[in-house]
Amino acid sequence: MIVAFSVAPSGGASATDDGSVHDAVAAAVRVVRESGLPNRTSSMFTEIEGEWDEVMDVVKRATEAVLPFGTRVSLVLKADIRPGHTGELTGKIERLEAAL
Repeated sequence: MIVAFSVAPSGGASATDDGSVHDAVAAAVRVVRESGLPNRTSSMFTEIEGEWDEVMDVVKRATEAVLPFGTRVSLVLKADIRPGHTGELTGKIERLEAAL
């Protein structure tokens, strides 16, 4: 499966003076990168690929890493569950580029 998710703190002193939450997001992305699962981060979402339990465990730990940055956490998650397929994090992009 591939999960695209965005996690951010709110409440308390969660943002810098310019409204950025990059330190909190960095804590979450660090968890994802240390997981060893295929992943990619863009300006709005982090994508991670693997089996259901391992991906959801990483999303949970990434969310928990953001908890210290605010009084609450917002999590947006979208999943593409396609049993029997791997390498789709890059495979989907390769097929799109070939079609273009």
